[in-house]
Amino acid sequence: MNRSLLISGCSGGGISTLLAEFAARGHAVVEEPGRRIVSQELEGDGAALPWVDMAAFARRAIEMAMADHAAAPEQSGWTFFDRGLINAAAALQHLTGEPILEKLGVAHRYHQRVFLPPPWPEIYTTDPERRHGFDEAVAEYDRLAAIYPTLGYDVVTLPKIAVADRADFILDCLSRETRQQ
Repeated sequence: MNRSLLISGCSGGGISTLLAEFAARGHAVVEEPGRRIVSQELEGDGAALPWVDMAAFARRAIEMAMADHAAAPEQSGWTFFDRGLINAAAALQHLTGEPILEKLGVAHRYHQRVFLPPPWPEIYTTDPERRHGFDEAVAEYDRLAAIYPTLGYDVVTLPKIAVADRADFILDCLSRETRQQ
């Protein structure tokens, strides 16, 4: 069974906070490629920042997400990904029209079920690494919610509940799935 679990969706939906909860519970987690890239770029020349060159940023995110995905089988148990390859490929395809999404989506599969936290205005904030507004986050969510089923993923929208309850919700879904197999 593929145990690389993707938690996708838009910025400001609580994904990073949810992954911190999984890490605190002892699960393997992979941080969002985008935030790692922004941090690296802010320390360097800043050429691949999303507000400078979004296509270069998306290409770097694809490379990083592919490396993250390749490393995951070395982990035992579930590995929880904060966004990942599909998000990056969807962004690049949306920006450039480059037909990359289906090819990468088929070649680098995550677990069949993908969890999407919906846009949540009450918790949405900007910061030095997230400069886009809430409307852009909603548009990103809508694109991803439409894309995942076309790639053969089962999408589960996370309820807007406390972070520990969200983690329990996901683990309960995975536990029920494992028992049914």
